[in-house]
Amino acid sequence: MANTEQPHKYFEDQFDDEEVLHVFHKHPIVMRKGLILGMGAWLLGPVYTLVLTYIHKSNPPTMKFFLLSLLLSMMVGCILFMPSWISWHFSVFIVTDQRFIQIVQKGLFHRSVADIRLSQIQSVNYAVAGIEETLLGFGTIKMQTYVGDLKISHIHKPAKLQKKLLYILREKGVQLVDYPANQQPNNLYHEEDQD
Repeated sequence: MANTEQPHKYFEDQFDDEEVLHVFHKHPIVMRKGLILGMGAWLLGPVYTLVLTYIHKSNPPTMKFFLLSLLLSMMVGCILFMPSWISWHFSVFIVTDQRFIQIVQKGLFHRSVADIRLSQIQSVNYAVAGIEETLLGFGTIKMQTYVGDLKISHIHKPAKLQKKLLYILREKGVQLVDYPANQQPNNLYHEEDQD
């Protein structure tokens, strides 16, 4: 009897003969704006209750009112934070034995996908610039490909990731090209930056 069981797929567009080797996300720092906005919203209920307490000193709001306003402001804060979390969680980078796939989710309704064969990658570099990146341990991965450069910012531990990507490329027999500093190819492909 033939085995008719389909192999497990880690993502929707995975080929039947394709093996996922590495999956990574951006550093959670990309959610900072949504987090600040969401946490600021948590203060709305308590501040509103405090203002009412000073305005109506003879009849201040009850504890039940305070808890209800706090709960409502927490719900509003979570709703305001949700788009940032969705963008971070559903933006994923996948390395298979055949290709590098970048899936970028921006908000609820915008998604873009870049698909590069491993054999098209010429070099993988990284940069950590500034005190924030150094202290929080994130940076930028830069890939030179035959169709242009791919720049991925806010990557957690970029040195470790670069080493992993180079290992995968060497294991798959991809020959990397070393360019002299003054002959770097132009950035023709895709530059992705999300705050």
